[in-house]
Amino acid sequence: MTTKIIYLDHAASTPLDPAVKKEMDAIKTYANPSALHQLGLEAKEILNNSRSKIAEILNCKPEEIIFTSGGTESINLAIKGIAQNKGHIITSKIEHPAVLETCKFLEKNGFSVTYLDVDKDGLVNPKDIEKAITKETILISIMYANNEIGTIQPVKEIAKIAKKHNIPFHTDACQAGFLDLNINADLITLNGSKIYGPKGIGILYKKKSIQLEPLMHGGGQEFHLRSGTENLTNIVGFAKALELAQKEDNNKIIKLRDYFIEKVQKEIPRTFINGHKKERLPNNANISFLDVEGESILLYLDHKGILVSTGSACSSEKLEISHVLDAIGIKHDAAHGSIRFSLGKSTTKEELDYVVKELKQIIQSLRMLSPIHLNKEEIRK
Repeated sequence: MTTKIIYLDHAASTPLDPAVKKEMDAIKTYANPSALHQLGLEAKEILNNSRSKIAEILNCKPEEIIFTSGGTESINLAIKGIAQNKGHIITSKIEHPAVLETCKFLEKNGFSVTYLDVDKDGLVNPKDIEKAITKETILISIMYANNEIGTIQPVKEIAKIAKKHNIPFHTDACQAGFLDLNINADLITLNGSKIYGPKGIGILYKKKSIQLEPLMHGGGQEFHLRSGTENLTNIVGFAKALELAQKEDNNKIIKLRDYFIEKVQKEIPRTFINGHKKERLPNNANISFLDVEGESILLYLDHKGILVSTGSACSSEKLEISHVLDAIGIKHDAAHGSIRFSLGKSTTKEELDYVVKELKQIIQSLRMLSPIHLNKEEIRK
């Protein structure tokens, strides 16, 4: 096994930024922010300062920021929290499992859910959202950017539609911490582990007028919406990570991503890109290689010290095809040869050249063993 590691799985989890770690390490208090003694008040001040920093970034009030254990909890709080009376929810077929499984749970409990189709690039049509709205609609939940294929949704346009019909709009923005977050949504989910922050911390931005029921009951922390002693160190880390993410210049990584995609397609025949060509995350390159299995590619790359993913990290151990690729119309055999390369701040051109070199040899070897021979015209349903 090689000791050199090239990490191209930043969509699954990012390393902790040294500047973030420095701020976290500076937190010496061990007191509970709810305590009234001097150490507790010191912890409370640190908590409030972090909340205010995040609120400034999101252009909202500090009391509209709810700290959670991560993206999944934030999503559950947003959707289940608003779904107290029977009603109708609108979402898409390519959402993260945290959204889809929550909606399926609610369906079992009397709610109705519309799962909107997307086009071949993974885009939701805002007109379809408007058509799906009924008198019973209580929530629209559409992700900002897809975690597998990187497609960025027209969330500002969706927010306008929701506002026009007086329906709360929630967006899963876990992958979009580097994008413009002033999108006029009523509920926004963010996750520290996707923006070079600590794991186990996320937020739910909740517009003050939106009423939610908590998932957990207890001491009433987080404005009675998320009881439990706050993870002060991780909260400080999240605030710093989001601050840095919003200052990040995406042009460098976009150029690297486009260079990589072009080089792969030039060097390796019978490949195609999944997701929108332009409206996509700066670091995302989801590529399908015909006549090979994605799991085999992943394992051979791993042996070379190149770490990638076959899709969502939450479902990477499953052998069935990605629900996202299925939704954009990719056939079963073609979908199985898909790999998600997600670049990071430390990714270099030299690393990508090495990846393409090794990838070319791996694909050639695997294709010699493959009984399947697809044409590009056969990749879609």
